[in-house]
Amino acid sequence: MRRFSHRRRGPMSPNAEGICWSCGARLAAVDYQREAECPACRKSTHVCRNCRFFAPGRPADCREPIAEPVADKQRANFCDYFEPGSDTFHPGENAEKLRSAADDLFNI
Repeated sequence: MRRFSHRRRGPMSPNAEGICWSCGARLAAVDYQREAECPACRKSTHVCRNCRFFAPGRPADCREPIAEPVADKQRANFCDYFEPGSDTFHPGENAEKLRSAADDLFNI
């Protein structure tokens, strides 16, 4: 049986740390404000792709069962369940490389 937490989480810890989903730069709590950007690559940081609950393939791509779905996982959002993730950067997930691989697969 699953246990759900039906309470809103408090504010993020001032000691929170994580890694940018786009470039792998180390981020501190101050880097995760609603409209903040990664100091290295300028991508938004308070996004699903940077969250420890982000789980592609799960309902709404999220492990938090009561979070409201977010359509664009790379765009800043207001999710109250956001927590910085430490395994959010996946080198090699480059759009151009993926497109090239798809072209090769289908001989385009």
